[in-house]
Amino acid sequence: NREDAHFVMHLHSDQGAAVSSQKEGLLPLSQHSLICLPHLAYHDYEGIALNLDERERLVADLGDKSLMLLRNHGTLALGESAAECWNGMFFLERACKQQVMALSCGRENVLIAPEAAQEEVRRQVGRGIGGKLGWPGCLRKLDREMPGYDA
Repeated sequence: NREDAHFVMHLHSDQGAAVSSQKEGLLPLSQHSLICLPHLAYHDYEGIALNLDERERLVADLGDKSLMLLRNHGTLALGESAAECWNGMFFLERACKQQVMALSCGRENVLIAPEAAQEEVRRQVGRGIGGKLGWPGCLRKLDREMPGYDA
């Protein structure tokens, strides 16, 4: 139902499931989370995804966003290209991991990014800043470590 959703990735990582299960969701704790937050939507858990009618609610909850936390479940990213989808998931998963690590010392000991910094990152991300170098680097690493993977 989205013209730009040529690639979709869904993961059940420990960190993604942990943050998706936290009442506050993804917090503005790190640069990675600040990059994700303007693109992030949420979908409430309805059980194991076997009911086809959930698709309509999932699409509605996603709206025009490209990242999603599936509550009590995991993470989802979409993009027009594999690179765009992968970059989104990379930043979302990294943000979730950083949040789990930061909250290991307790919520009261964690710094929320200042609102001015949050707004600046929203502005920067709106211009397209936010990690486009990761994909080519990963492809170079694949070429070195797994030649022929793309055959």
